[in-house]
Amino acid sequence: MGRQQPLLLMVGAADYCLMRQRCTYVVVLALAGLACHERQPAPASSSAKPDTAVVYLAASLTKPLQAALDTFASRNNVVVERESGASLEHARKLTDLGRAPDVLALADPEVFPQLLMPAHVSWYAEFARNRMIIGYTDRSRHAAEIDSTNWPRILSEKGVEVGRPDPNTAPAGYRTLLTLQLAESYYHQPRLAQRILGNAPPTNMRPNAAELAALLQTGELDYIFDYESVAAAYGFHALHLPAAIDLGDPVRGAEYQRARIRVKGKGNDTVTFIGAPILYALSVPIHAPHAAAAERLAAFLLSADGRRMMHDAHVDVLDHARFVGASVPAAIRDAAAR
Repeated sequence: MGRQQPLLLMVGAADYCLMRQRCTYVVVLALAGLACHERQPAPASSSAKPDTAVVYLAASLTKPLQAALDTFASRNNVVVERESGASLEHARKLTDLGRAPDVLALADPEVFPQLLMPAHVSWYAEFARNRMIIGYTDRSRHAAEIDSTNWPRILSEKGVEVGRPDPNTAPAGYRTLLTLQLAESYYHQPRLAQRILGNAPPTNMRPNAAELAALLQTGELDYIFDYESVAAAYGFHALHLPAAIDLGDPVRGAEYQRARIRVKGKGNDTVTFIGAPILYALSVPIHAPHAAAAERLAAFLLSADGRRMMHDAHVDVLDHARFVGASVPAAIRDAAAR
């Protein structure tokens, strides 16, 4: 074994030299390839990561704003996350739970100064009108005979199930009570509200307009107090009330102010809402997590294009938004002016 070792070493040395030359050649090629690879630009992503906009929507706006929100999302590569519910509940998410959306669209502009300003929003934009109606379907009791003159009697009759939104969560709820207050004076029937509310007990209340509409659809209720736009969105019959009580006439503000109602406010406090023409308003909260996308979305909704889409979805939009408060972003104000 000892005498064979030099021969093996000689053969190994020759092989080693050849292998070394080959390895050097391979290493040079590998390094050259690596250098070329490093000089090549990284492939571009097929699409940029979408932005996000979180929207808190009054329930009565859920269906009417769907097309506008979907259009904005597709045009701007933005994921629009929608949370539908009662306007007062949305406000309490900010005041009591510390949550903040990017856009807040509510069914009563008074919620902003009463509950949200100045800690959570610095401005809001009124952008649409509405009016209170009585919604019903073909299978509602007395559907064939109810009209604008006999509805107080029919909604007071025994066995008629009347629904209404919760006044402590939804503007449509306290507006129902304001409408009934005005109706007592209009029809000269002092106990009218009490009689109708006897057919609309708490078991017939729901937190928001959309949930109430579902009960009418299924036939669990005969009539509901709700917005005109809700009846249009769900295909209900809408019994129109006199303009003196439906909170829908913009020139009757002084008359509507005769009615007022107190509801739950922040914490254990209560807040008073006074009768006024129905308006919708939106804002971008001070602490919106995606402020840039929020401003673009608010600007789109208030623009001519956004107004057209809302109008097509049975929203009675204003010709131009009316701003209240300070620090309205210029892009939003400019879009609304066009």
